[in-house]
Amino acid sequence: MNFIWIDLLYLVAAVMFITGIKGLTRPKTAVRGNIVAAIGMFIAVVVTLLNSKIVSYELIIAGILLGSLFGAVLAKKMPMTSMPQMVALLNGFGGGASLAIAVASYLVMSVGADQNNGPLLIASQVAIVLTVLIGGVTLSGSAVALAKLQEWLPGKSIGFPGIKFFNVLLVISALYMGYGLFESPVSGGYLVLLVAIVLVLGVTLVIPIGGADMPVVIALLNAYSGIAAAAAGFIMGNTVLIISGALVGASGLILTQIMCVAMNRSLVNVLFGTIETGSGETMDADEVYGGKVKSSCPDEVAMVLETASRVVIVPGFGMAMAQAQHAVRDLADTLQSQNIEVEYAIHPVAGRMPGHMNVLLAEAEVDYDLMKTMDEANPTFDQTDVVIVIGANDVTNPMAREDKGSPIYGMPILNVDKAKTVVVVKRSLSAGFAGLPNPLFANDNTLMLFGDGKKAIQDLSAAVNKAA
Repeated sequence: MNFIWIDLLYLVAAVMFITGIKGLTRPKTAVRGNIVAAIGMFIAVVVTLLNSKIVSYELIIAGILLGSLFGAVLAKKMPMTSMPQMVALLNGFGGGASLAIAVASYLVMSVGADQNNGPLLIASQVAIVLTVLIGGVTLSGSAVALAKLQEWLPGKSIGFPGIKFFNVLLVISALYMGYGLFESPVSGGYLVLLVAIVLVLGVTLVIPIGGADMPVVIALLNAYSGIAAAAAGFIMGNTVLIISGALVGASGLILTQIMCVAMNRSLVNVLFGTIETGSGETMDADEVYGGKVKSSCPDEVAMVLETASRVVIVPGFGMAMAQAQHAVRDLADTLQSQNIEVEYAIHPVAGRMPGHMNVLLAEAEVDYDLMKTMDEANPTFDQTDVVIVIGANDVTNPMAREDKGSPIYGMPILNVDKAKTVVVVKRSLSAGFAGLPNPLFANDNTLMLFGDGKKAIQDLSAAVNKAA
């Protein structure tokens, strides 16, 4: 193809990527934004294939068909409640693809260097090492995140004394192996060791991070996959891959920082695989709950709702696990039919990934305008008659405001305890991802509605209808 047309079409694709990302910032335009970005990627792929010396189009077509089939099956079979696992898997695939490009490019370039008795180009050297390092960390780190999310590994922090120092040694070793690649371009030993080291590094960076901090990890791994793709673009000399990778990397880092602020975490500690904890002693569950928890039933909660004029629903991961989003919407519809104002208050890190609750509620066809952010919802709680908390624990825990010894102290939370009445739907008094008791459950204005989230909400809807 003519180079002018190639650059022009790459520019069109880049503009469509940016327009697509812009669309993803609002629920109402998210679907259109996704389609625009996908069309941009299709243009980029077609132009790249037409401008490349492909050894075999049969292999390319076979890869496209196989990947499309695999992706379609995953998208069809993966429930919305497992979307965090899906994102972790896709991040890993992105990192693995970049890693494969770097390894293949090194092998091709090292053969040329051997034949010409010359070193590899410096720019290519740096790009290859960075791609192997970041792509490998993304691949294995995403695998660990997936295992934790799927509960194949314990959600709690796993590690050993001196793991931070060990990670630093791994980084130094990886850089040394990268240097060895270019001193001896035809030595496969350095390459094998480099790949092995970065894969171990990905594991040791993610495995110490507990389940409560998985939203930050997923956002960070997403950024890593983009940076790895951009580095792979430099290896291949592909402008649109550099642009798309940079967009994903930059947006992922911005999202990571937003998540860190929302959880009162340090980005530096996340980058080095550690999470800050409180410095003091926290209360145990018996001390928090002893004789103070008031258990309720659907009929009693329905009586409370009879006199309410404003209700706020706070969804959490428990709602996702119980797949109760449709039952929640039905309850909201019932309340609205009785002229009760209903809104949803969503914490930035509710669930296991950014936007998890928004996606689940959108699947249940909840009106986007009813979904309020934490900053929008917090000023309204003291004018709210009833707050219904469904499976949200840490993001409503007053310890974050009041207990300086708590690991979550300083984390912004939904101030649901300021409402007149709080109804908490939960299976038991078990702790959330942070492993902490929640004093909210023992408050004078709190009623506990124990049971499976979906069934409890369905029973509550039936009781509200019965009382109407």
